[in-house]
Amino acid sequence: MAEVVINSNICGFAHKVHGKMDGKNIIIDIESDCEKIKKLSHMEVPMDQTLDIKDNYVLTKAQEAQCSSNCLVPCGILNVCRIEMGMLSASLARKSGNISIDFK
Repeated sequence: MAEVVINSNICGFAHKVHGKMDGKNIIIDIESDCEKIKKLSHMEVPMDQTLDIKDNYVLTKAQEAQCSSNCLVPCGILNVCRIEMGMLSASLARKSGNISIDFK
């Protein structure tokens, strides 16, 4: 099971995202105090709908939940999916630590 913590400092929320492969889907569960992000929890993400930015299940669901365009959670979910699908090494991701946007 892949797990990430997304710190959305701008909106003041931290979100814990868990992902687990189940057949051809990745089951995403999210612990969050954000009402919009709670709508994304227990999402069954089809593996074949995570690779393209245009026809992307996660981004479509984030849009339906009315997430802000600068929300980091959809990107975090996609990283969890890639770890579960074996397209991103869990050990490499752990070694890298954080992904960040630094405002100057």
